[in-house]
Amino acid sequence: MLRPPAAAALAGRITADICVVGGGYAGLSAALELAERGYSVTLLEARRIGWGASGRNGGQVIVGYAGQAAMERQLPPQEAHHAWEISVEALRLLNERIARCGIDCDYTPGYMTLAVNGKKARALDAWVEHLERAYGYSMRWIGSAEIRNWIASEQFFAGAFDPLSGHLHPLKYCLGLAEAAKAAGVQMFEDSAVVRIERGDKPLVKTDGGEVQCRFVVLAGNVYLEQYGGRLAPELARRIIPAGTYIIATEPMSPERADTLIRYRAAVSDNNFVLDYFRVSADNRLLFGGGDAFSGATPPDLVEHLRRRMLAVFPQLADLAVPYSWGGFVDVTINHAPDFGRLGGNIYYLQGFSGHGLALAGMAGRLVAEAIAGQAERFDLLSRIRHFPFPRGAWIRKPAVALGVLYYRLRDLI
Repeated sequence: MLRPPAAAALAGRITADICVVGGGYAGLSAALELAERGYSVTLLEARRIGWGASGRNGGQVIVGYAGQAAMERQLPPQEAHHAWEISVEALRLLNERIARCGIDCDYTPGYMTLAVNGKKARALDAWVEHLERAYGYSMRWIGSAEIRNWIASEQFFAGAFDPLSGHLHPLKYCLGLAEAAKAAGVQMFEDSAVVRIERGDKPLVKTDGGEVQCRFVVLAGNVYLEQYGGRLAPELARRIIPAGTYIIATEPMSPERADTLIRYRAAVSDNNFVLDYFRVSADNRLLFGGGDAFSGATPPDLVEHLRRRMLAVFPQLADLAVPYSWGGFVDVTINHAPDFGRLGGNIYYLQGFSGHGLALAGMAGRLVAEAIAGQAERFDLLSRIRHFPFPRGAWIRKPAVALGVLYYRLRDLI
């Protein structure tokens, strides 16, 4: 896949109705939705379109929210049901955009959540029953008697299959969104990191080379806004934390061998707190991810560590080389629920997708466009979710979070 030539960096002063900060799924989706509503939109990306999590994630398109349980504790049942339906619409929106915009991104339907032991299986079974009872959302239960017919591994005890969720090539999808936004009239500038926002009735968004005068700002840089949090939006700096997640890719297999690994070539994750996730790509490689880290540094033995975890699941792949690895940071809230809101009346922010951003970030772009256009009911529903801040200061924040993750790793082993 070849990237299009880089867009120019912002130079001089321009005006627009809306300035979007961030060229990932959320920012591109917001820009596309707003342009289609007739607004003039300028999008500023600090690096290249899709440089962050939107271009190098695991490609898993998943219904719901990582913080679903926290949202249910805070919202009345009717509002929790409405929030769930928003996540289902996120999947439909993604598929509609792929079809309408002609985005070639290797979309494959089907997603499995697998349990590694009986205790985890009982918890998964209870969750599947809850989704059916509370939301009318059906998954197929896979008991221990048939689990080997779904995945060629001795590692798993039971599972649940969701035919609506699926997987795709994340960067292809992101670049396809960018092309659709450009076709709708969005002005895009790359290598244009925002260094300051002067707030007011007509915010002024400044880079080192230029500035955008606008009526509304959408902050969609997610975890990478933290680099500039003290200057752009200090209110947001402690609401999320970067979590590193990493992926390896094997050399290609024969199509026949690849087909034996996972039924329907579904995407897969286990239901541990610190989970593994994997899928077979369109070119017949196994992509295997995991290893969340909160230190801000890439683990030194990353490839070998993930390869050992891959072989624990699929020991029959020991003969395959692992020529590729990559990773980056996703934005995580304490309760894993999304964090949407406003700063004043005309600066909106979208963050805290907590690993469920591939579909949800696109939907967030639609919700913020609705809110700017005057229909804020659905945006306001999700913005009512309360979030505790992470501890103040990186010197205590990362060790505190790492201790919390260690606690849940130990629980996964019980």
